[in-house]
Amino acid sequence: MRLADKVAVVTGGGSGFGEGIALAFAREGARVLVADIDEASATRVVQRIAETGGQARAIRADVSKGEDVAAMRDAALAAFGDVGIVVNNAGTTHRNKPILEITEDEFDRVHAVNVKSIYWSARHFIPHFRARGGGVFINIASTAAIRPRPGLVWYNASKGAVVTASKGMAAELGPDNIRVNCVNPVIGVTGLLEQFMGKPDTPENRAAFLATIPMGRMSTPADIAGACVFLASDEAAFVTGACLEVDGGRCV
Repeated sequence: MRLADKVAVVTGGGSGFGEGIALAFAREGARVLVADIDEASATRVVQRIAETGGQARAIRADVSKGEDVAAMRDAALAAFGDVGIVVNNAGTTHRNKPILEITEDEFDRVHAVNVKSIYWSARHFIPHFRARGGGVFINIASTAAIRPRPGLVWYNASKGAVVTASKGMAAELGPDNIRVNCVNPVIGVTGLLEQFMGKPDTPENRAAFLATIPMGRMSTPADIAGACVFLASDEAAFVTGACLEVDGGRCV
């Protein structure tokens, strides 16, 4: 198994891409701390992992709060004795709408969850990674970071910050054997789908989005999980500062 003997923390692991990542990591032999702001959802994913013989624990965490991110680290260490992989997947968006209609509260929440969470993750996991001789961060950004579109300006900006921060982290932390990479999904069928679309999820509205993706479909949790398994594995031991589009050609 590609992640045998590894311990991973997956934020936003209670649904969508995060659930797919947590399940895939467990299948590949990792022990997983599933963190989510909805503890019941995290617990459900842990139960799914346990049913297939995997090892996982659930924790409620708001990744915009430093004390919650520190608690994730401590919970992983208490449960599994180590943590070597952190997947910063938890994210949010404002509704797709004109820039002047975005409220300050919406702006602040998007940047707190999408960007400040990376700051807290760095603050609380880098010292541990240095002490153990290395580690892996995988930050889930978005195609919006590199091909921004109207209606999602401040979401685009938050994910652009994730990509830039990840590359800077990779450059600074390389000497510590700490790898930092990004995965950029295109729109997928998650709880945020209608927020991204800015309109009801109808076959007609989906068709308009699919027309912009050369491979003709949205991303799935399995698509994103596959990329994350590779980046977390020893197969990617010399890969850092990369930004991997998993988008069916959307950014071509």
